[in-house]
Amino acid sequence: MKRDIIISSLLNQVQVAVVENGRLVEYYLERDCKERLESNIYKGQVENVLPGMGAAFVDIGTAKNAFLFLADAANGLKIGESIMVQVSKEAVGTKGPRVTTKISLPGRYLVLMPCQDHIGVSRQITSEDERLRLKEIAEDIRPEGIGLIVRTVAESCTKEDLQQDLAELLDEWSRIEKKYKGTLPSPLLYQDYDLVYRILRDLYAVENTKIVVDSAELQRRVEDELANLGVKEKAPVELYQGKVDLLVHLGLMKELERAGNNRVWLDCGGYLIFNQTEALMSIDVNTGKYVGSKSLQDTVLKTNLQAAEEIAFQLRLRNTGGIVIIDFIDMVDPKDRKAVLEQLATSLRADKTRTNLLGFTRLGLVELTRKKTERLLSHVLEVDCPYCRGRGRVLSDETVAFQIAKEVRSLALENVKALEVYCHPAVAGFVIGPKGSNLQALEKHTGKKTFVHGDESLVRQDYKVLAID
Repeated sequence: MKRDIIISSLLNQVQVAVVENGRLVEYYLERDCKERLESNIYKGQVENVLPGMGAAFVDIGTAKNAFLFLADAANGLKIGESIMVQVSKEAVGTKGPRVTTKISLPGRYLVLMPCQDHIGVSRQITSEDERLRLKEIAEDIRPEGIGLIVRTVAESCTKEDLQQDLAELLDEWSRIEKKYKGTLPSPLLYQDYDLVYRILRDLYAVENTKIVVDSAELQRRVEDELANLGVKEKAPVELYQGKVDLLVHLGLMKELERAGNNRVWLDCGGYLIFNQTEALMSIDVNTGKYVGSKSLQDTVLKTNLQAAEEIAFQLRLRNTGGIVIIDFIDMVDPKDRKAVLEQLATSLRADKTRTNLLGFTRLGLVELTRKKTERLLSHVLEVDCPYCRGRGRVLSDETVAFQIAKEVRSLALENVKALEVYCHPAVAGFVIGPKGSNLQALEKHTGKKTFVHGDESLVRQDYKVLAID
């Protein structure tokens, strides 16, 4: 698999696009690494314990207390006691960050788990012989009572490579423990690295990765970071110097815009409809413009197979987490259902985030879960519309015009000579009506002269009704 890592930096904002086999599969944006909490380790203080919720709230020095599941804590917690926690999920909306006592420190080749006696190998390493070799090395080098996970980039690494990485992680853990036992001005014990370092640490592989950056300063930074990560071969870092923005030049912004749409077209002419709710993501598959050429069964199968492949891409790019429900077009033949599930499973294997494909439900829907990690792409790039408040729909012009008429009627009951209305021209057209018929009827009903002004500066939902004394 050919992988390109595209890094663009401007002011305090860093964008990273990961392209695999010519297609955008992951996008990251970091505006200020100091604001990022995920993976940071803190010396927290238990503020409250709620056995009925199976949770505790921990003060880690942030605006809102962190949420800790009691199942994550080895022993019973007491209010006021100190506890070492790591942020597993950023704060969202009114909810504070989520934390865990199961600490993990990622290195280049290994993830150190100081409080867990466990050995694991990345599922992205598919060769059974290589998995066995790496697991044996990890068992041999790990200290007693320490857990290790062998990362994907460790494939083909030597025992010496893993030992050196482990030594650095153990030194880091020792520093964290020393801070925890001492007196600190801040509860922060460990801050995770910035986006550029994390991407290079987690994704760079010498054999198949190309890096493209858009500034000489960033080029030097990437080369230095790779050297610090122990990359022996000098990595070619391509410098883009064009006038057009790098992501626009590579056509990646179109992919991002596509991932931001509720409707995504398939190459065959069918389309997908994505609906994100707080609890789950629902995806509807439609044939759209595709009419096929053989039979209805063949048309449906081809649409569903292409949809299965596209859905796997979209879940990864959108960074969808939690429950996903897919409504494929109905298939009568069980063989077709099996083929679609197999295509979906195959396409999901490229996703490093853990997914669990549960298959078809009794209602004929496909259910899967995807582990929640980073924020949704839509939450990174967008905010709720201040006019529709996230509903995706706003009042029609006719409805707004009717609201204006009701307000005019109410104000007309007071001791006023006339009224003035300021609203968007499209709304003003409905208030006035064909040849002024609506306005004439309103003035006859209220007995007050009403002047309607169209104002392009107003959005369609906003208006002002003023009394003239």
